[in-house]
Amino acid sequence: MATPNRNDAMTLLTTYTKSESLIHHAQAVEAVLRHYARKWGEDEEKWGLIGLLHDLDWEQFPDQHCAKTTEILTEAGWPADWIRSIRSHAWGMFTDDKPEQPMEKVLYTIDELTGLITATALVRPSKSILDMQPKSVKKKWKDKSFAAGANREVITQGAELLGEPVDDVIAETLAGMQTVAAEIGLAGTDD
Repeated sequence: MATPNRNDAMTLLTTYTKSESLIHHAQAVEAVLRHYARKWGEDEEKWGLIGLLHDLDWEQFPDQHCAKTTEILTEAGWPADWIRSIRSHAWGMFTDDKPEQPMEKVLYTIDELTGLITATALVRPSKSILDMQPKSVKKKWKDKSFAAGANREVITQGAELLGEPVDDVIAETLAGMQTVAAEIGLAGTDD
């Protein structure tokens, strides 16, 4: 296979994922990885596509998370290092692939964080991330019952792997998500 492109990735994503919220999550993760790639002078397309497909198998094969993605992407001819990077986001949960490369560390860290930011936006009067500040996310972070599925320990551990304060990771993740607010349904209401 030639180097994969976004059309290839979207075709795969929409073949295995029908849930709008999961597609929006994939797009949010993609946007944050692209944001970090731009910031650090890395391959924005590669980082983005890995983010887009990180949960490829989650809807249909949650008990085989990452194993099925490995199978699907290997069969489709995707690069082995890209597949390994995707696997690393589930380190300690579904795989033993520790995040080692900068992109892997970002993916591991922000996967759960995008969910927390989305949940925070949805309880705001504006329903938007465009007017949201990192302090709003930090406030909700402290309420362990809020978005309880967003594993704060993973986010904290990921920030440590990145060598960045959690507050900085929240700010960068929010900035990345804001670039696709409309596409992920978080541009707010027009009331």
